[in-house]
Amino acid sequence: MNTRLVEAATWEGHAETETIQLAERLAHWAEPGTVLALDGDLGAGKTRFSQAFAAALGVPGIVNSPTFTIIKEYEGQSMPFYHMDVYRLSIEEADDLGLDDYFFGQGVTIVEWASLIEELLPPDRLHVQLVHLGGQSRRYELMGIGGRNAQFVKELAEEKRGRRGEEQV
Repeated sequence: MNTRLVEAATWEGHAETETIQLAERLAHWAEPGTVLALDGDLGAGKTRFSQAFAAALGVPGIVNSPTFTIIKEYEGQSMPFYHMDVYRLSIEEADDLGLDDYFFGQGVTIVEWASLIEELLPPDRLHVQLVHLGGQSRRYELMGIGGRNAQFVKELAEEKRGRRGEEQV
């Protein structure tokens, strides 16, 4: 029986700076082969999150949505950054792109609209569901799938509980 370790946590931010902080935190944790699967409605903040993540990796210049190019490759200071938007792809088209070369390559990958190609995603990944709560407020529902990803989400959840405890003192 193959059981995969899964941990979930929720992170809320009420200003763009909090989105940036979470993206930076994830970028500093990421290593080659890390895959972040982003989902959320239009306007939820997937591309803004990806831009903040790329900036934290040291990607120079402008990182914009790969909506029509599907995949954009950037060279970060520590590793390559692969930014995908699979909204306009069928599962067959996505399968023909050779995504495994990115997922298991030397860089970190963010896939926007990841649930559309879920069966092609690697089994170990960090899934981030972005929920727009109005204005600048967002809720990030994180699910770490696989040992390293699950451990990271567990640590985030424990850290959040610790901060709440300090606030009550």
